[in-house]
Amino acid sequence: MYPPKHHQDYNIENIKEVALTYPFATIISAKDDTPFITHAPLIFHGDKLVGHIDANNPHVDLLNNNYPITCVFQGPQTYISPSIYTTKQLPTWNYIFSHAKGVVQEIKDPDTIKGSMVTMTEYLEGTSQAFTLDINDKRMDRLVPYIHCFEIEVQQWEGKFKLSQDKIPADIKNAKRELIQNNQKSVADFVNRIFEKHF
Repeated sequence: MYPPKHHQDYNIENIKEVALTYPFATIISAKDDTPFITHAPLIFHGDKLVGHIDANNPHVDLLNNNYPITCVFQGPQTYISPSIYTTKQLPTWNYIFSHAKGVVQEIKDPDTIKGSMVTMTEYLEGTSQAFTLDINDKRMDRLVPYIHCFEIEVQQWEGKFKLSQDKIPADIKNAKRELIQNNQKSVADFVNRIFEKHF
């Protein structure tokens, strides 16, 4: 990523926190001049990231054999109006992103695949655990042949957190409030519009 130093985060734990909180990733590979992009959740198994996609996805051919891969995790982002600052500023956009670069390997063992699905479900269910995926559920056995499971050995984490760091403390505080409020409002408005138009 283009890295102005004041927008770059170098704390690995901060960078990983984006992936932990917003695990739905943009997974990017390239072969010759063709990019392959898939969206899927990635969950930590130790220091590695593990995911599953449809076995018929053409991206599958590049998700093995230690092929290079980049994964993008996007946190909140928003337009920042100069009107929220206490000083005279220009319009900008604030955002929180993490990139994970590394190599990918296919997971083929059916029991390991099922175990990774159970682990992912437990993580995504959160602390309430309203649903528990049973590794012995026979439907899992029928599903495994149609899943491509893979793990990513991350070799580099990069974080770009544009949070109005170059402004005075009062303006940073206002930008933080805007980032929170705009995301809460825009998500609700957008989802309502999409559902109204789609159904």
